[in-house]
Amino acid sequence: MTAKTILILGGILGALSVAIGAFGAHGLEATLTANTRVETFETAVKYQFYHTLALILLGILMLNVQSNYFSYAGISFLIGIVIFSGSLYTLSLTNITWLGAITPIGGLAFIMGWVFMILGISKSL
Repeated sequence: MTAKTILILGGILGALSVAIGAFGAHGLEATLTANTRVETFETAVKYQFYHTLALILLGILMLNVQSNYFSYAGISFLIGIVIFSGSLYTLSLTNITWLGAITPIGGLAFIMGWVFMILGISKSL
């Protein structure tokens, strides 16, 4: 992935983080409360936003430093957002509890993203 692609994805995911969070707080409040999943939904939004900021940081870093590890980090963060936050969003809305079993795979992708970022920095600077 290029710095431009990562920065554009960061912008898109940042906007989605705000929109999803606002929609959850207002439009989905009754469903989330009925499913007792308000905190789960908020966790999904927080982790999406944290890793969106990580993508933006990564894209800026890529403008100045070359490393394939940064591409791997970007892919890992993106996979983490889709699996971790996506599974929690779906769990929150449907109350299908087995979805909680795949959430840690997204968490592992987040961790790998940070590890790849560390490797890129340590090998390049």
